[in-house]
Amino acid sequence: MQTVKVLNATRDTVLGDRIGVADTSLTRLVGLLGKRALEPGEGLLIVPSQAIHTVAMRFAIDVVFMDRNWHVIHLSPAVAPFRMTGLHWKARSVLELPVGVIAQTSTSVGDQLSIEE
Repeated sequence: MQTVKVLNATRDTVLGDRIGVADTSLTRLVGLLGKRALEPGEGLLIVPSQAIHTVAMRFAIDVVFMDRNWHVIHLSPAVAPFRMTGLHWKARSVLELPVGVIAQTSTSVGDQLSIEE
């Protein structure tokens, strides 16, 4: 799986430097299933996506929804296992991160993210 670095250009912070990219039907289906935790710097970028679930996951995650220009349009901190997020019609992608990253990076709705390979 390809990995990228995700930066918050607005806040000059790094959300993760080992973010897997789920951009096929199979990688989106598998997602983070089977993982026991996300280490600092890890995460998953799901493209395309407008909602996620944590069914069968073993840990909570921070979730960032972005539009097609990588602007943050919604934040869901600390989504517990066996939950579903709402559907965000304007979302183009979703970033799943360890709990606390949203707060640690001061990421807010409207921030501009950037992806580096």
